[in-house]
Order: sequence, then structure tokens, then C-alpha cells
Amino acid sequence: MLVVLAVIWGGSIPATKLGLADMRPLTLTALRYLLAAPMCLPLLIGRPLPPRRPLLAMLALGALSALVGQVCQVVGVDLTAASVATVLGATIPILFVLLAAARLKQHLGPRHIFGLIGAFAGIALVATGDPRHLVDAVGTQGLLGDALMLISAVAVAVFYIGSTEISVRYSPLTVAAWTTLGSALSMLPVMAGELIVAPFRASPTSWAVAAYLAALVTVAGSWIWFRALARVPARVAGALQYLQPLVGIGLAAALFGDRLDIWFAAGTALVFAGIALTSAPARRRTA
Repeated sequence: MLVVLAVIWGGSIPATKLGLADMRPLTLTALRYLLAAPMCLPLLIGRPLPPRRPLLAMLALGALSALVGQVCQVVGVDLTAASVATVLGATIPILFVLLAAARLKQHLGPRHIFGLIGAFAGIALVATGDPRHLVDAVGTQGLLGDALMLISAVAVAVFYIGSTEISVRYSPLTVAAWTTLGSALSMLPVMAGELIVAPFRASPTSWAVAAYLAALVTVAGSWIWFRALARVPARVAGALQYLQPLVGIGLAAALFGDRLDIWFAAGTALVFAGIALTSAPARRRTA
């Protein structure tokens, strides 16, 4: 399920690039959730309304994911180098796994930590090629974009861990639906603000991208993610997230003619080695 999710979420990168050709970034992000919200309503039919406190928590987590996580990411990508944005975005799995170890008391051994670091290094190679390019790129287009990407990473990691905690008491479908509704409500003023300063523009391609982001990336993706987290440790789910950039870059190469070099191959090998280490069973302690 997590490998399928990596393909779905990884495909959102080149898909978003297509959609942004003729649609404003915040409007596209808002439409993603506004189209997803009606898809969630039928999923809640016949399910009891959660108590007030967990319901508000799910709505707040959805707002955090969209309003802070996605908006900061969209603006940050525009203000920093693409390679830097990719590497900073790759901190999300590490933050999520560390939070899971602290909040959910999940064991994290040295092999798992080395695996996460190895997979992160692989993404750095894939995104930048020669590692020296990353050093040159940091701060060249302003530190604001880098800061926004880090804020986005923290917000998404907190959303993941908070939603995972709630999923212990409620079904993954319920959590996915209510967090998506919270995201949609929070994005309404953002979209309205952007439409005030820029007219709405959309082509059939951008509408198709918005529908893909809504149905697969948001609704189906959230359900798969929360369901998987009920069955595997957070470190395994986090490590498999490193497949997403590989899928995204590979699809971008196919769609936009980008060339893949030796650094991509080396980074891919590091990612798979890191996933293997992180996914290894925890060693049992002997008396």
C-alpha cells in the first residue's frame, strides 16, 4: 500500500507543474481541497459524528496541513532553488519518525537512524547531482524560501503524527475525511485573497490536475497513509516516503525531457539501501 502511495504522491510533483502552467499556485492548492471535500462526504454516511474534542482536533490538523504545510511549501518552492526545496522537503520523513519515537514510543535503533540518514543523502544526490551544487544553491535566492520550506516540513510532520494518534481511536477513513474537510475550510480565504489580486484562469489540463490531486493524492492518499500506519511502524512508513521524489523526478524526466545522470542512479541506490536498513525488524533484547 505504501509503495502504491509513493507512486500516487510522487506523481503529484510533475502533475502540479503541469497545473501551474495556467493556474495560480494558491488557487490550485485550494481547488485540490475544495474538490476533495465533496468526495469525503459520502464516506461519512452511516458513521457516527466524533465527539467535539477529537472532531475539532481533526479539523485543526487539516487546517495546519493545508494552511501552513501546503501554502508555505508552494510559496517556498517559488522563492528557493528547486534542488534545495526537494532536500528540505525530504526532512519530513525524518521529523515524522522522530516524533513517532517520542510520542508513540516506537523503538528506533541505530540501524534505523543510519537508514534514514542514508535515504536522505540519496535524495540530496538525486535532487542536486554533485553535492557541491547544494552548498552553492543554499541562500542564493534568499533565506525566506528555505525557512518556509522548513516550516512546511515541520507542519506536515506534526499533521502526520497528530492524525496517527487520532487514528488509533477512529477509523482511517474518518480521520482522512474530517482532516480533508478542515483543509478545505481553511483554504477558502486563501483562495479568495489570491483571486482578488489575480483573475481566475484554468484550462482543461489544470482542472484535470486539480481533480487528480483531490481524488488520488488527497482522499485516496490520506486513507492509504492512515490505514498503513495502523499496520506498520512509523519508521517503515517514513522510509518508504523517500520513494516519492524518485517517482516524481522519473516522471518529470519522461514528461518534460529531463535527463537522468549517474548522480540519480547513485542517489537511488542510497535510497533503497536506506529503506532496507530502516525497515529491518528491531532486534530483540536478550536477558
